[in-house]
Amino acid sequence: VACNLPRRCWLVCKHSLTAHQALVKQWKESNGTSRTAGMNGNGPSRLVDPLEDPLPGVGTYEDFNTIDWVREKSKDRDRHREITNKSRQSTVALLHSISDAFSGWLLMLLVGLMSGALAGGIDISAHWMTDVKGGLCLRGFWFNHEHCCWLSNETTFQERDRCPQWQSWAELITGKSEGPFAYIMNYLMYIFWALMFSFLAVILVRAFAPYACGSGIPEIKTILSGFIIRGYLGKWTLIIKTITLVLAVSSGLSLGKEGPLVHVACCCANILCHLFTKYRKNEAKRREVLSAAAAVGVSVAFGAPIGGVLFSLEEVSYYFPLKTLWRSFFAALVAAFTLRSINPFGNSRLVLFYVEFHTPWHLVELAPFILLGIFGGLWGALFIKANIAWCRLRKTTCLGHYPVIEVLVVAALTALLAYPNSYTRMSGSELISELFNDCSLLDSSQLCGYKQVNTGVDNSLADRPAGPGLYTALWQLALALVFKMMITVITFGMKVPSGLFIPSMAVGAIAGRLLGVGMEQLAYYNHDSVIFKGWCSQGADCITPGLYAMVGAAACLGGVTRMTVSLVVIMFELTGGLEYIVPLMAATMTSKWVADAFGREGIYEAHIRLNGYPFLEPKEEFEHSSLAVDVMRPRRMDPALAVLTQEGMTVGEVESTHFSGFPVVVSSESQRLVGFVLRRDLLISIDNARKRQDGIVSASQVVFTEHTPLLPPDAPPPLRLRCIMDLSPFTVTDHTPMDITVDIFRKLGLRQCLVTHNGRLLGIITKKDILKHMAQMANRDPDSILFN
Repeated sequence: VACNLPRRCWLVCKHSLTAHQALVKQWKESNGTSRTAGMNGNGPSRLVDPLEDPLPGVGTYEDFNTIDWVREKSKDRDRHREITNKSRQSTVALLHSISDAFSGWLLMLLVGLMSGALAGGIDISAHWMTDVKGGLCLRGFWFNHEHCCWLSNETTFQERDRCPQWQSWAELITGKSEGPFAYIMNYLMYIFWALMFSFLAVILVRAFAPYACGSGIPEIKTILSGFIIRGYLGKWTLIIKTITLVLAVSSGLSLGKEGPLVHVACCCANILCHLFTKYRKNEAKRREVLSAAAAVGVSVAFGAPIGGVLFSLEEVSYYFPLKTLWRSFFAALVAAFTLRSINPFGNSRLVLFYVEFHTPWHLVELAPFILLGIFGGLWGALFIKANIAWCRLRKTTCLGHYPVIEVLVVAALTALLAYPNSYTRMSGSELISELFNDCSLLDSSQLCGYKQVNTGVDNSLADRPAGPGLYTALWQLALALVFKMMITVITFGMKVPSGLFIPSMAVGAIAGRLLGVGMEQLAYYNHDSVIFKGWCSQGADCITPGLYAMVGAAACLGGVTRMTVSLVVIMFELTGGLEYIVPLMAATMTSKWVADAFGREGIYEAHIRLNGYPFLEPKEEFEHSSLAVDVMRPRRMDPALAVLTQEGMTVGEVESTHFSGFPVVVSSESQRLVGFVLRRDLLISIDNARKRQDGIVSASQVVFTEHTPLLPPDAPPPLRLRCIMDLSPFTVTDHTPMDITVDIFRKLGLRQCLVTHNGRLLGIITKKDILKHMAQMANRDPDSILFN
């Protein structure tokens, strides 16, 4: 009776399988069957029982399929239970148990070391190749501009970027450093190197690793939810993504390396998983490691280990147990330490944009901070809609057939428009660093082009009136803002590695700096007004424009990605500005609220939907009153559900099926549910049985019962496959509300669920069915869900 219930506990199944083993043994003894007799043909052929002889391939998954989380976790529990029981029997088994427990931490150590080393190499290479567009170092071509001028004694404070050891391309080719001809020569060489780097990047991606393009975070979110994309985290993808990421960033395209570094770290983790059996053979365990690797990617991208762990928890991971939290923390620590040891920025600091100012902010400034949050939310919503529209145009028109030409055209357009403006010519990281910095009296940056006034107060950092240099810089920044906003829309999603963190932060930092300078001048000229009176006296350092740039960067990144907690932590780790948490929190939360008013999807979720990945968003609410019977297949007027009976079907009939899995029922008439079996496991078991058991032909009966049925004497031997059947498939009744069913799918990671009525099988619901139903309810095309 227990075996015919639609819901059975694992204990009953285990007892049933134990009884099955005893019956097989008894059958062998009564028939005098032995392995040797069967092999020599001197006795009856051996009845293959995959329970005693586990078959290679059974329990694995095909490409573009969803894993069965429940089965994978059950396999791991059984494996762990077996190791624990054996550890009490011998010292060798005890040592094996200890090594098995330690293997997870060892794997995290290796992932952290490998990711940190690769990130350090990418940072150093990208810095050097970005500077190569402007010239070369005579002391050694391998030195970037900053390192080349470090040891020079002829560098002045006003022109600290100029030294005789570093020569521009105009100086190297024509011998002249000034004049219109030199400018045009440098302009042409800048465009040439931009086209060369972008061409190499797109050609390498197309030729060797098509999966190496883009950010990688949408696909990693989908993989962590249980979907399988073979090769996406493979060795070729890792090699090509590492090389082309350097090329793409160096080309000057409006993209960053932070998102792709998450993909690189996950590739490292996936490759290293193959060194450890328990991670190689279990897809659920491997996804725990990939969740930790996502934290490592952000840790090495920004030098923010704690922010990386929170990013993985908030934004990427689908299943994040407490053990994974600890291991993510350890892996992020190792990666950050490795990156710090390499010291790619040459400043002995881990953080990318360290700020020197620590001026306290005033309560009145919360208003402009919230204003920046509103701007970030509006920009995020606008960017997502514009970018998705452009990517959809790319997918549905001939534009998508010419990715190399598209990349070259965008690279040429970017270089052509970026070079005349010094703020768009520099790399995204340099621009953000420049905007975050505060001004001192000796600073020669155009952003510090203030008039020198004598206020009678000894304060070198006091607010000062804007001079001609600052006005020029503000106009350039305004043009840079428009350029960055437009060019990032068409750049993100091209067939090169492209991150979105740095371009989004650059847009916000420019807007924040413009607002910060405006507030600073307002305070300087109106320090006696009601708003500023009492906390901003003449000659005081009241407003810090760099802080506004920092808050604006966080707001725009939050508007695009909808990150909150992890973003605030990343920002204060990134800058060292611990005292500015409240402004960052206010702007980030405002940004999310404003962006959510136009659509709840972040950029990564929007790209997941655009690509049709079967991702069930855990943050999305199911607001419809559907029942399971409304979503299940078969629908009314559809052919009957394809099922297998527990006995009476032949090998030929089973092999002729085409679905991914089948419910097993007592008989076609009763439709009482027995279990569920995957077609892949069926075919592997049949193929192995034909090799190892004599007499298995297409007319052989496939049996899913505990006892072998009585067969005619001249009938071929049966094939018993009860052991590969899931005896406890998840079922719901036909009147179960779909919001409960969706929660079951989300929280248990199901790939399918069977629908019953009074114990009789009615239909099946897959994850794809749910996604199609949700798309239909939202007035979207249900056929946009492409993958099974």
